Amino acid sequence: MSHSDAIAQGLRDLLRQFAGDDVPIIAAGGGPDGSLGTDGDRIATAIAEAGAGAGAIVLMDMGSAVLSVKGALADANGVRASMADAPLVEGAFLAGVQASTGASLDEVAEAARGWQSLPKLPEA
Repeated sequence: MSHSDAIAQGLRDLLRQFAGDDVPIIAAGGGPDGSLGTDGDRIATAIAEAGAGAGAIVLMDMGSAVLSVKGALADANGVRASMADAPLVEGAFLAGVQASTGASLDEVAEAARGWQSLPKLPEA
């Protein structure tokens, strides 16, 4: 979930390159009118779609995306989904790769939270 539809769609495309087509990746971004922001209905629909199968790990960029996801999860009935406390890109990458191995939902969530294991700069 991102404030930007372009970021959400781009991240989905990136994840499909690494995780493959067998891992469902649902992107939801932007406001109701296509502007920057969040759209509670779009987020709720994405969570319902993603959480209907084996379940879903939800990652958000910041602020109102977190609040919107919390609201959607509170209203979701029969949906297996939870939020992961991880940066959107790094967490989604790790979760997607872990999911592609057939890992359980708990293992995928743990992978997303392990984003610190991806250093961007080598030790000096």
